[in-house]
Amino acid sequence: MDRMHELVKILNTWAYEYYVLDAPSVPDREYDKLYDELKELERTTGIRLADSPTRRVGGEPVKGFERHTHIARLYSLDKAVTEDELAAFVTRVQKVDPAADFTVEYKFDGLTVCLTYENGAFVRASTRGNGTEGEDVTAQVLTLHSFPLTVSYKGTLEVRGEAIIRLSVLARYNAEHPDEPLKNARNAAAGAIRNLDPKVTALRRPEILFYDINYMSEAPVPSQEEAMAFLRREGFKTYPYFVKCSTLEEIENAIDTIEIERKKIDVLTDGAVVKVNDASVRARMGYTDKFPRWAIAYKFEAEEAEATVEEVRWQVGRTGKLTPLAVITPVELAGATVRRATLNNFGDLTRKDVKVGSRVLVRRSNEVIPEILGAVSHTDGSLPVQKPARCPYCGAPVEEVGANLFCTNRACPPRIVQKLTHYCSKNAADVEGMSEATLSLLYEKRGVRRFSDLYALTEESFAGLEGFKEKKISNLLSAIQKSKHMPLERFLYAIGIGGIGRVAARDLAAYGSVEAISRLTEEELVGMENVGAVTAHAIAGYFRDEENVAELARLREAGVQPSVREKPSEGAFAGEYVVLTGSLSCMPRPEAQARIEALGGTAQSAVTGKTTLVVAGESAGSKLKKAQEKGIRIIGEAEFLAMLGK
Repeated sequence: MDRMHELVKILNTWAYEYYVLDAPSVPDREYDKLYDELKELERTTGIRLADSPTRRVGGEPVKGFERHTHIARLYSLDKAVTEDELAAFVTRVQKVDPAADFTVEYKFDGLTVCLTYENGAFVRASTRGNGTEGEDVTAQVLTLHSFPLTVSYKGTLEVRGEAIIRLSVLARYNAEHPDEPLKNARNAAAGAIRNLDPKVTALRRPEILFYDINYMSEAPVPSQEEAMAFLRREGFKTYPYFVKCSTLEEIENAIDTIEIERKKIDVLTDGAVVKVNDASVRARMGYTDKFPRWAIAYKFEAEEAEATVEEVRWQVGRTGKLTPLAVITPVELAGATVRRATLNNFGDLTRKDVKVGSRVLVRRSNEVIPEILGAVSHTDGSLPVQKPARCPYCGAPVEEVGANLFCTNRACPPRIVQKLTHYCSKNAADVEGMSEATLSLLYEKRGVRRFSDLYALTEESFAGLEGFKEKKISNLLSAIQKSKHMPLERFLYAIGIGGIGRVAARDLAAYGSVEAISRLTEEELVGMENVGAVTAHAIAGYFRDEENVAELARLREAGVQPSVREKPSEGAFAGEYVVLTGSLSCMPRPEAQARIEALGGTAQSAVTGKTTLVVAGESAGSKLKKAQEKGIRIIGEAEFLAMLGK
């Protein structure tokens, strides 16, 4: 038993460092070694301690959620959306206590959960539900690592937190499960916790950020400041931003900081929470039927809104794929007026039950592209969207592949314009100033159909076109000339070979020339780490196509000579094949990969037999595990920065 207690204590300490502090002190293999020893002891003795980490393994699916009544009601928060409403709240508090202090925290967008402890041991987790009664999700929450299984407090305790899925974790999950992507972090978190199969919960990797003590049977804490200190001291994961304020101006400054910083953090948040700090002032203020009078949520500009679908139009992309675009009644989302929203394909449109005339929920995805999340309600006049049998632009037959529809005409006008737009984009030929609108005009008025046609443009080509003056024309022609010497990897991405993204294009560029790549067999292509059978077939097919071969020849004749970037022979990463996994707080992944290669290394997208080094950031996943199994050297973000010389 002594050894079992010792192992549990060590493993829980290491897990706290890893999952809560984000500062692991030992390699995973050391943790796994002691974990396996503990499992064997539990198997042979038949004993498992209350705080054993083996309790966190997902069990069998449950048949349904039991209802649980909270000891103390979990209130929702009243909302303020203007500074006047916030000022009115502060005034109400100061009428009760002119010297009252406030606290300001992030308001996270996930699923509220409540954890119960009895005599120091975790006994239950439940959702907020209606505030009085929620669903028992103990089996699901046990798969998480962001809370302790035991605490020092021996009375009855309820703590409250928000179950969230980090944006980087969501992106990685969707990349690994392209057939069943999760639409947004909030719904993903709710779906993970409220899934009847705990193994699905564990697979989606949610966590809980704790922010409140809902109930203490003995010696309740005297303030929000003390509550947060208690949570951190006992090992609950909390978010580090927590500000104590005395005046309206200080509160507004704290909220301004949150509004700016929220766009940079890895967690979905939609506002700030302002609370009275002192528990005695809270008691004097009390509650309404719905809300505590001593707290308020300051909501930022809406990122979701309801709208009516007025029409669904079909857009044709460079591959010929038809994408439905909904024209909706104007709504304000994150400071912009939105009149259009996308749907992925006809299958997505059908699954979300979107009809013309229906009310739908619209969200700005990453605050850039508005998307429809689903139908809210239908009317008697709602009409199903008809699947087009022919391309709405050129009239060619439509081919159905899976959930997608494709125009079969390679010469379809919008398809050509989109191919040209892709070729000129920043990560491709980077023809600065050559917009889709300009290319549409050149297509219509000057007969630009191919990439090579761009290099035949002269000043006279723009004569008589509205909006084109001497300086703009000069800048465009200069950008076109500059693109003749783009890096080979960008050229391969620009010409639009099916299935070739920026990573695969970079790998192909290692062969040194377009001619060398064109001679590769499908078997040789499949042997590359980022190329599968379908993509290999597409690459080989591209170079067998007579029109593509002729276009490559025309580009050569026009002077397009893609350059091969020489890799430095010296530097901190010279000779290293490096994989980045997880998120880095210091820089985006593309920048980190560029710096690795600038210092002589080769940035890889997956762990292979060539990999010599793995940089593990926050929430590192399967690549880290694979590297550990292969015995590959692993470093953290601090050591990575040291190698960069930062």
